Amino acid sequence: MRGRRRPPVARRSQDQAGQSTVEFALMVPFLALMLLTVVQVGLLVRTRVLVTHAAREAVRSAAVGGADGEVRSAALASADLDPRRLQVLVRRSGGRATVELTYVEATDVPVVGPLVGEAVFEARATMRLEAEQGAR
Repeated sequence: MRGRRRPPVARRSQDQAGQSTVEFALMVPFLALMLLTVVQVGLLVRTRVLVTHAAREAVRSAAVGGADGEVRSAALASADLDPRRLQVLVRRSGGRATVELTYVEATDVPVVGPLVGEAVFEARATMRLEAEQGAR
């Protein structure tokens, strides 16, 4: 074993740098996929919060006597939601107003969005009906 010489230190560091570059190149797609997944989940959570907020605003409008069209307008005005994807159901019975919202969110983030498909969010809010102004 005397005939073997150890490689110089500079050569070993170049080999390690090449190995690090290959490892990094192999990991980049996984890191990008993880980042896109986090972005998509964040957008879906945001939409969930917006739909819940819209349901609360809509039921407030229904509780004070707003017509069904006004209730839908209140829901849309309170949140940045696509009107074509929003369904609003208003029910008034037993002295209470109940509003149910259904919103279909498209998942648009590249690579991850098509894997997830469309997400459906539902929110429901109930509030006591306010007495009419003239009933005093």
